[in-house]
Order: sequence, then C-alpha cells, then structure tokens
Amino acid sequence: MLNYIIRRTLYNIPVFLAIIFVVMAALRVNDPVSAQLSKNPTEAEIALKRAEFGLDKPFVVQYWDFITELATVWDYDERSWDQGIRVSEMIGKAVPPSMAITIPTLAMSALISICVGLVSAFNRGKSVDRTLMFLAVIGMSISVLVYIILGQYFGAFVPGQNIDGWPFQVTVDASAGESAFFFFNPKNWIAFCMLPVMINVIVSLGYDTRFYRAVMVEESAKDYIRTAKAKGASTRRVMFVHMLKNAMIPIITRIMISLPFIITGSILVEVYFGIPGMGRTLISAINSKDFPVIQTFTALFTALFIASNILTDVLYALVDPRVRLS
Repeated sequence: MLNYIIRRTLYNIPVFLAIIFVVMAALRVNDPVSAQLSKNPTEAEIALKRAEFGLDKPFVVQYWDFITELATVWDYDERSWDQGIRVSEMIGKAVPPSMAITIPTLAMSALISICVGLVSAFNRGKSVDRTLMFLAVIGMSISVLVYIILGQYFGAFVPGQNIDGWPFQVTVDASAGESAFFFFNPKNWIAFCMLPVMINVIVSLGYDTRFYRAVMVEESAKDYIRTAKAKGASTRRVMFVHMLKNAMIPIITRIMISLPFIITGSILVEVYFGIPGMGRTLISAINSKDFPVIQTFTALFTALFIASNILTDVLYALVDPRVRLS
C-alpha cells in the first residue's frame, strides 16, 4: 500500500505543476500593478512596483521562483501584495472559520442523506419514497442564494441578530485574548455558525439523498439482499448491516469528493455571512489581484484534491477485500 501511495503521489506531481503553471499564466493576462497604485500612476511608479512584485522577470523565472518557494513549505515566506503579511499566516487564520462551517455540514449531510436514502430505497415506489424524492427534487431545484436570503431574513433579521459580519477581526494574538479558534466555543458557534451550517446542509441534502437512494436501490436488487430476507433477517439488519456495508464504495467516493472543501470552505456562505474563511479570503484576493495569495491557495487546493483521490483508493482497499492496489 505504501508503494502505491508513493507511486500515485509521484504520478500526480506533473499534474500539480501543470495546474499551477496554467493558473499563473492566466493571472498575468491582466496587469495587477494598476490595482496597487493610485488612479494615474507614472511610468516610473509602475516600473518600480513591477520590480517590487517581481513581475519584471520572465514568466518562467517567476514560475520557478514560486515552485522553489513551495518546496520550502516549512519556511514559506510568500507575502500578500495587498496586506503585506505572510500568506501562511492568512491561511492559518482562515482555515479554522471554514472548518467550523464545513465539518458539521459534511457530517450532518452525509448522516442524514444516507439514512434517508436507505429508507427511500427500502420503500421504493411507496408514498414514503415518493414524498422524500419530491422534497429532494424541490431542495436541489432552489438556488443556494434563495436559501441564504431566506435564512438571513428568518434566522437573523427577524430575531434581531447581527448578520453584518464577524464580531471582530480574527487574530492569533494570545495576549489580546483573541484566537482563530474562538468560534469553536459552543456559544459562539451557535451564534455565528449554526445558521450557515443549516443552509449548507439543506442545499446538499437534495443532491446527496438522490445519489444515495440510487446506490441503495441498486444494492437492494442484488442476490445477497434476497438471501438475507429469505433467512429471516430483520429489516434493520438488512438495511444497516448488509446493504450499507456493501454500498460503502460509492458512499466513500461521494464523501471524499467533499472532503477538500473542509479546508477550502464554502465561498457563498462565507461571503454573505461575513465569515473570514478560506473562500472569502480567496475572493478578496481575486478582487484585489493579489497573485501570491491566489497562487498559494491554488497550490493548496490542488494538493488537497490529489490527496483526497489517493486516500479514496486506499479506503476502497480497506473496506472491500476485492479491491487490490497495484
């Protein structure tokens, strides 16, 4: 298994480098210097700023400099053009808010949708199944922005809560009593994170429920299910032991696809609820043409997706003895 992980990692290094190359090349289609200067800068000011940002170098040199900087991840010193602080520090502040939203969302949506999919598949064609699928289609047909607007109105505006943003600037200044993990306090989480999590769960339930129902329906038609029923196994045992165990491959696939978003966050929810997570930080960097931040986030997101794909294959082998890593 270790050899397989090493090989897959080596195979994906060219993919990783190619994605960064394409993103860096696309970013440089528009000159970012104008966003960092006054309205009517002089040629001297433009040239000085380009030299400060390293944009006066050939693109290949800029790409190589960034890749070599990534290689020293333990001493990563890329700095934001807009804020002047280290990008690693920005990531350290942005990851905990995103995790406070995405971890509960992933856990709750997976648990609820799997259970609903099981119930719907076991009552296939009955009124329970039709009702659940009708609600799922309605849920996935409505835009996430509608849920956000309704959630802000009925969950925050009407009760009189503040939804204009985070209560204070998130820092890691321990002497000031502030920490990027302050919202993991149950009271703070309920006040600022529960509503965004509920919206994310409602949005994802429609898609996930239909997917898991299709998986369970396919499993319920197989011979081992009929054999278990013929032997007198209870409905609960058939559903949660036999069927669920044999459906783990597609379930793992679905969950692992969502796993990188635990770190990357939910862009729309973070922007509309003023949550200083990874998604909102990235949008701010794009608006200000902050290349170091965008490039670093791209490298991080790419690495997370590659790691999740490799981990998916490893989990396949662990849950299904028929799968061999080669």
